[in-house]
Amino acid sequence: MPATDTPPQRAAPPPHDRQALIRQARQAWLDGDASPPQTLGHAPIEPWITRSWQRCLADGLRPHQGLEFGPISASTQRQLTEDNRDLIQAARPALVQLSRAIAGTRYFSLLTNAQGVVVDVHGPIDPRQTAATTIARVGVDLSERHVGTTAIGAALNELQPVWLHQGEHFFDQNAVYSCAGAPLIGPEGQCVGMLDLTGVEVPERPELRHLVTRAARHIENALVLQSPWHIMLRLNWPGAPMPEGPAADAEGLLCLDAEGTVLACNPAGRQMLPRPLLRPGSRLHADDLFALPWGMLVDHARRQAPPLDVPLWSGLRLQALARLRSAAPQATAPARQDGLTSAARPLRDLETALIRQAVDEARGNVAEAAQRLGISRATVYRKLGQKTRLAGPAGD
Repeated sequence: MPATDTPPQRAAPPPHDRQALIRQARQAWLDGDASPPQTLGHAPIEPWITRSWQRCLADGLRPHQGLEFGPISASTQRQLTEDNRDLIQAARPALVQLSRAIAGTRYFSLLTNAQGVVVDVHGPIDPRQTAATTIARVGVDLSERHVGTTAIGAALNELQPVWLHQGEHFFDQNAVYSCAGAPLIGPEGQCVGMLDLTGVEVPERPELRHLVTRAARHIENALVLQSPWHIMLRLNWPGAPMPEGPAADAEGLLCLDAEGTVLACNPAGRQMLPRPLLRPGSRLHADDLFALPWGMLVDHARRQAPPLDVPLWSGLRLQALARLRSAAPQATAPARQDGLTSAARPLRDLETALIRQAVDEARGNVAEAAQRLGISRATVYRKLGQKTRLAGPAGD
């Protein structure tokens, strides 16, 4: 056969040789050794990693550059701690739980603000390991523009949980690290920081992406509950279990003030509700979200009632559990008190109690309750709303 000038194609590494595949990807994207579209169809490099690499190159960074981290003054550290006090406080319980989960793995956790600057560190840091002590300090800037592609920079830019192992970092110097990260979305829908798990020269643990994501959800819920709420709604789709106690990861949290204005919502709640919440400079009321009067939610919270189905204006329904802040369960009234029996209660109260019982039995379905009682839905809304206004904050 005639000779050709076509150079022989290099064989692709076997799929299980992840390190070799990462090296090949670096050659293609960072060293210009080949055309990425022709060589990376089999490489395990996720698109967000190559996007980060490209941003770093566009910023004038080069993989072989050295990185230096200077000293951080005590005043800078104190200011960072003060500026991020709410975030640090909300994250502490989750960081303690993370320490239990990663014990023995030689990973530690970093909490950063929205700019990628470390504001808290938790876990075992080996003082003899310079690569660990260099970054595990309050005040270190670990943003993408300073340290290239890392879980911290990627999570903050992509706003999604990530996992990076060794050579997937942009700078050669950072190839000793393996890290998982997840962004933290605040009560008003903005990114307020990120949570990172990092190890130095450790085996790959991609399952840490799930762990750090779960911990991030707990931190986000804690941030929501830090708001000065009067009523908190736990939200889920009908049929999902909703026991007393902390909200599950999949549950929405919506916090409202005493007038029904939305103060805070977690990411799960934003996905369930039909419109953007808490846009900058604007406030929503519960009546903007739910197709039932605000007074019914207040009444439900006051009575510590079981979850009820709440209609949305779209026609969909959510399951909601409403609770007052620091509310104690109401005690059952005795049969007689000061010579008065339940029969001596005002007729208006008995009427409202019957309507309320019917709504509870219908799991919040006002139309069904009204049909059972032989009255209109408007009457149900009016009676329960009137009862809430008359009762006031003190209860029945």
